[in-house]
Amino acid sequence: MRIILLSGGSGKRLWPLSNEIRSKQFLKVVKDENGGVESMVQRVYRQLSAATDAKITIATGASQVESIRNQLGDKVSIVVEPERRNTFPAIALTAVYLKLERNCKPDETVIVLPVDPYVDSEYFGMLKTLDRAVQSDAADIVLMGVKPTYPSEKYGYIIPAETDKEINRVAEFKEKPNMKTAQEFINRGGLWNCGVFAFKLSYLLNIVNSAIKYESFNDVLSQYNSFEKNSFDYAVVEKADSVAAVSYNGEWKDLGTWNTLTEVMDNKPIGDVIISEDCVNTHAINELEIPVIVMGAKNMVVAASPDGILVADKEQSSFIKKYVEDRDMRPMFEERSWGEYKVLDFAVNDDGTKSLTKRKKIKQGMKIDYQSHKSRSEVITVISGKCIITINDRAHEAYAGDAYAVAEGVKHGLEAVTDTEIIEIQVGKELVGDGTENAENEHRS
Repeated sequence: MRIILLSGGSGKRLWPLSNEIRSKQFLKVVKDENGGVESMVQRVYRQLSAATDAKITIATGASQVESIRNQLGDKVSIVVEPERRNTFPAIALTAVYLKLERNCKPDETVIVLPVDPYVDSEYFGMLKTLDRAVQSDAADIVLMGVKPTYPSEKYGYIIPAETDKEINRVAEFKEKPNMKTAQEFINRGGLWNCGVFAFKLSYLLNIVNSAIKYESFNDVLSQYNSFEKNSFDYAVVEKADSVAAVSYNGEWKDLGTWNTLTEVMDNKPIGDVIISEDCVNTHAINELEIPVIVMGAKNMVVAASPDGILVADKEQSSFIKKYVEDRDMRPMFEERSWGEYKVLDFAVNDDGTKSLTKRKKIKQGMKIDYQSHKSRSEVITVISGKCIITINDRAHEAYAGDAYAVAEGVKHGLEAVTDTEIIEIQVGKELVGDGTENAENEHRS
């Protein structure tokens, strides 16, 4: 059995903590086993690893790779989409990867899961049932549906043809009905569609083979834009000759809005926050270096990050997307495989030169690549910790208070001997991080 975790999302509904790079699954706001906080991707990966020894591959876009590496480590298997083209192309690409790069057998069960559901251990226990259903040829595709707890307009519905078995044939699918129709679906045994698919690897490869011709994984990467930009539900499931479903009856929440996310958050504020005792059903998260005080608030969410500040009624917070989707905002906070950084200041001078100030945290033992820049200079000041800064092949032990100037074209790199914080000031005509370049070439070496 192989597991594919789909990691996507644009991060609009949980602004300002989430953005194009740090989507909702990377926010460290849900309680972990030890009373601390973890992200949804960390929670799901931990739960999966405890429930099964099946090998896991994460399908994602290039912008999320560094966050995944930062939170899950370097050993996790990742397939990177050349571009965003919805869930069908992502799953198809990963299926070819499993066959050609991981030598999976054609009759092996593949189960596709979203990376960010809030569920209990029973959810992952259902993977064995899905595997058994696939291997017994119960259907070409077997879905896991969630037994609804109330009629909802937010979810699609799986309507089973029968409801008295562990594995039931599916009669039809219905997308996001009104409340009255949703209740009718529930009365017929309808299940919420939670985006879980199980099938034999050969089944999906036959579909891929009919769409493109290839001999290697790189062939598929080069033809990726020829895949129809469509969801797996529309491109595969609804066209399948036989579909079955199993029912999951445990806890399941789609934490896609502030209203639903705060339902599973600890009441304690996160960050430098004070919430007065007269506040009711109010959550506050602060990632800034300045204090936030919330007084007399009822049913509110307050979120502050380098990207912005949100103060909203919880019910109204679900409508935030329309207010931020047209704003051209570069992320002011990003995770990298070596650590993380915040943008402290950005300015454009009268002569057209720009300056960008970042506060970087580099984890012990991690490195920022040995590199040079054609159009900018830098000043690096160590704030805390011990590191090795190499400039033009000369290594310098650096401690808190040490500063180094790096001119344009000069090679330089950094290795953190202990957890290290630096302030980096970039000055030049083109700066990484202001939208003039695509990505910062900084990785672990």
